[in-house]
Amino acid sequence: MGRAFEYRRAAKEKRWDKMSKVFPRLAKSITVAAKEGGPDPDMNPKLRAAIQNAKAENMPKENIDKAIQRASGKDADQIQEVHYEGKGPHGSLFIVECATDNNTRTVANIKAYFNKNGGEPLNKGSLDFMFTRKTVIEFTKTDEMDLEEIELELIDAGLEDMEVEGNQVTLYAPFTSFGALSKAVEDLGIDTTKASLKYIPNSPVELTEEQMEEVEKIIDKIEEDDDVQAVYTNIA
Repeated sequence: MGRAFEYRRAAKEKRWDKMSKVFPRLAKSITVAAKEGGPDPDMNPKLRAAIQNAKAENMPKENIDKAIQRASGKDADQIQEVHYEGKGPHGSLFIVECATDNNTRTVANIKAYFNKNGGEPLNKGSLDFMFTRKTVIEFTKTDEMDLEEIELELIDAGLEDMEVEGNQVTLYAPFTSFGALSKAVEDLGIDTTKASLKYIPNSPVELTEEQMEEVEKIIDKIEEDDDVQAVYTNIA
């Protein structure tokens, strides 16, 4: 399986490395996870992963606790996770994950980003066969780790593939294995740097530098939206 990634991840995370952007997004993901599975991270693997991701971005504990508490408030009833699909120039395809308290506003914004930047919004489900949703867990390898042994230990928890790039280790599994694989990794005493469900392109496309510049216009506009949690494309 090819390496799965959010398009221009390094550049995107650099842009998001500002509290004014990254903390609200993380808080939303925590609130949604707590709303769906309860406020106890020990019983809610999605919440546990959201908290781990927040800690990896140095989000203060006070902010994390407030986001969990918000799940039991009236405001949480308005927040929902939704995803939108679209296509851009040169065969580029997009899945955009959002957490919003106003779906009408968000869908209008996403459609505008596509329409005004050489793209086109698509009906939900149009890209079902172009992407596969996967559990993706990342951690940093230490000298004490035996990756072959770790891989064997995690197969029963749903592990399909392990990729190693330098000291960065990425695990892939079916999206239904998120809870089981997260727990198995924790049981091995491994501290994850990121754990999430991602849309992996089944047939990534290669673009030239000039083509990428056109596609970047859509990506930049989408990523600036406060309701957007993640952007996935089929670009290799």
